[in-house]
Amino acid sequence: MNLSKANLEGVLAPGVVKPAADMFLLPEKVLQFGTGVLLRGLPDYFIDKANRLGLFNGRVVVVKSTDAGDSGAFDRQDGLYTLCVRGIEGGKKVEENIINSSISRVLSAREQWKEILKLAYFADLQIIVSNTTEVGIQKVEEDVLSGTPGSFPGKLLAFLYERYKAFEGSPDSGMIIIPTELIVDNGPKLATIVKELAVFNKLSDEFVEWLDEDCSFCSSLVDRIVPGKPDAATLARLEQDLGYSDELLAISEVYRLWAIEGDDKVRSVLSFAAADAGVVIAPDIEIYRELKLRLLNGVHTLSCGLAVLAGFPTVKSAMDDADFSAFVADLMLKEIAPNIPYDLSLAEARDFGLKVLDRFRNPHIQHQWISITMQYSSKMKMRVVPVLVSHYQEKPLPHVVLGFAAYLLFMKGQSGPVTDDRAGYFSDLWKQEPDVVVRTALRDQGLWGVDLTDLPGFEEAVRESLDTLMNKGAATALAQLKNKK
Repeated sequence: MNLSKANLEGVLAPGVVKPAADMFLLPEKVLQFGTGVLLRGLPDYFIDKANRLGLFNGRVVVVKSTDAGDSGAFDRQDGLYTLCVRGIEGGKKVEENIINSSISRVLSAREQWKEILKLAYFADLQIIVSNTTEVGIQKVEEDVLSGTPGSFPGKLLAFLYERYKAFEGSPDSGMIIIPTELIVDNGPKLATIVKELAVFNKLSDEFVEWLDEDCSFCSSLVDRIVPGKPDAATLARLEQDLGYSDELLAISEVYRLWAIEGDDKVRSVLSFAAADAGVVIAPDIEIYRELKLRLLNGVHTLSCGLAVLAGFPTVKSAMDDADFSAFVADLMLKEIAPNIPYDLSLAEARDFGLKVLDRFRNPHIQHQWISITMQYSSKMKMRVVPVLVSHYQEKPLPHVVLGFAAYLLFMKGQSGPVTDDRAGYFSDLWKQEPDVVVRTALRDQGLWGVDLTDLPGFEEAVRESLDTLMNKGAATALAQLKNKK
């Protein structure tokens, strides 16, 4: 039996949370750019929970912005999908199977753009959420009123302009826009790009004023490990227990945080926040961003290439190895935690870091390292380089150095697929000798915004670690680093 609205009565497995019939009648209140598992495992999770508690009473229209992936499963399953929550919370084991009914439909930006624009006329629709990857919030000067814009900010501007026209610039028609892309100040950055594109498209001053005064671009941060579709054996076991097949089934950890920067107006619209303490609405969310960006994402970024080189497929499998587990713990607690560029105590950073280590060891989460290497270069620039530059000392941080060397070697393209905008750059660069690769890459301010060879001893240390990785292997490099302590 396949999961669908018609087959819900046939779902008889005990403990499965199923939507009531009236959930399918709720109005569409959210426009979501992105079909990925992170959005389904966090924002859509909160919205679905709030709907079941009668606190939000609205559904999500999802825009598929790219040609990658198949959205047909959403149609076949009437937007339903199962989120299997697994882990420990408050010392207790958690196993929840939730059939999420928050998504009403999925529309293709390429094929259904006019239908998407019609949503601007829906008074109930007040919220826009996005996750278009960290390279999605980029300014592309384009005509947004002729056909489907290519960039996400272009699509957003076209939709907001349609909204402005639909309600004749009424202040009450302003939207709450919440980007979840992991970049600093994602809300203000997106707002700036949208306003600059409005000027480029010669849209009226009155419209720009409406954007400024009546629309809220909220910085936000999402934190939940949602690896995506489980491996075939795990999926088969889960579907047997559930009693149905689900093409969109995903597993997530228990931990959840969606920190949103906003005021009372934002809070009143985002009524789903009352359903779960994992939604935080506050005037300043910088501390949440820094802790997550550095201690979870930064550690992931400095570890993923090394893990692939060492032959570990998942985060959990790497954490089961004594040398790799020691590498991650020391990198996190001894090198990054004391150097986070934010005014917080070391105790706060270490407390957060210890929780992250527990999350990495969650036996139910099969987080693939290769998926973490996607857009490796931009992640390294945003998550790691600020810590490296702002708090660099005369003696290089050895775990950061090894992670950086592993990044360079991974980008050679011989250890796994390289999904990175800089893949071609490194393919050409690796035609040179390793010493040239190190020096050229570190000096490239187009990559990092700074010249990393200016950091005393860093180039030499990266070169030495790269030599060890190439000639002795990742396992030896890890063992040597552990033995030096």
